[in-house]
Amino acid sequence: MSDAVITLKKGEGRALKAGGMWIYDNEIAQVRGSFANGDLVQVEDFDGYGMGRGFMNTHSKIRVRMMTRNPQQQVNREFLRMRVRDAWTYRKQTVDTDSCRLIFGEADFLPGLVMDKFSDVLVVQSLALGIDRMKEVLLQELKEALAEDGISIRGVYERSDAKVRLQEGMELQKGFLGAAFDPQVEIRENGVRYLVDVAEGQKTGFFLDQKYNRLAIQKLCKNARVLDCFTHTGSFALNAGLAGAREVLGVDASLLGVQQAEKNAKLNGLSDRVHFLCADVFDLLPKLEEQGEQYDLVILDPPAFTKSRSSVKNAAKGYREINLRAMKLVRDGGYLATCSCSHFMTYELFTQTIHQAARNVHKRLRQVEYRTQAPDHPILWAAEESYYLKFYIFQVCEEK
Repeated sequence: MSDAVITLKKGEGRALKAGGMWIYDNEIAQVRGSFANGDLVQVEDFDGYGMGRGFMNTHSKIRVRMMTRNPQQQVNREFLRMRVRDAWTYRKQTVDTDSCRLIFGEADFLPGLVMDKFSDVLVVQSLALGIDRMKEVLLQELKEALAEDGISIRGVYERSDAKVRLQEGMELQKGFLGAAFDPQVEIRENGVRYLVDVAEGQKTGFFLDQKYNRLAIQKLCKNARVLDCFTHTGSFALNAGLAGAREVLGVDASLLGVQQAEKNAKLNGLSDRVHFLCADVFDLLPKLEEQGEQYDLVILDPPAFTKSRSSVKNAAKGYREINLRAMKLVRDGGYLATCSCSHFMTYELFTQTIHQAARNVHKRLRQVEYRTQAPDHPILWAAEESYYLKFYIFQVCEEK
């Protein structure tokens, strides 16, 4: 804790006052006292009203990330223990905890920190300087909380290798925290078995946020012909196969991802019905259309096409293109599952883009359901970055 006090400009801090967790550099009027980057500082409104405490970093446009709204609260080990145990209790009440996200940054009031549990392995990702200093204590507290429920953690791997750390003035870090172990970890989700590569897989190794969306498509897959685009390591494709699809094709541009998906298919005894192809989805969909292919279910789970507001317009074109192509490949009365994982692609814009795609190819959409990320990735209202995954299931009908 430093003795520094941050004072907001008059009229600024609107997101903070609405319940958000960040203060930007252009919202600050003055800084009194001394601090080092990563230190906790007091935050006051323009009139001296105490707004809480957060950690400061002048390297980042997000100048302060809030840890508490109580100006008198000491951010000590007891406080961190409370935050961790609150997060664990919430997971136990809302999701299957065999594999899940245990801490989801701002949405668990621990800004910049991600901790995922894959069976008996933890993966840690620290993306902000202040929380980076606390991660070892938080990790110890999490292990203790899990141990009290009879869960023993055999290893921890750090995946703090996201480029966003560079914007915080931090170096990328990756490797074992403690004793080494086999980074290929087997997990089970929705009855499907996966090998998760926590060292080389994307982000922390596996996309846990789609857990219940993958489950939601199972009811549409009995005897179905399924196309799973951007399959990564095969998760939607394998859910389809397990649910009784007669034929599944998963497509991804990553050879490593496709090889992992093939291993996962074999692990589940689905290699006879679930197949994978390494190809660019944008190139493949028109070819499948030319060949007259039709599917009972097409799944679109692309990576984020935009990671900034400035590129949203181009991203919308990309989403419109793949949805338009996918709708042409769905047989009359079949289904389309489609999503966006970019929080810059808002619900309204994503919905409008899909509507435009349907209109362009003269298809009528009947919404089966709309979903977001799994509850272990909670959406904190007023912290818009925590709401990022939009997931629709539609029935696709010909205009007639």
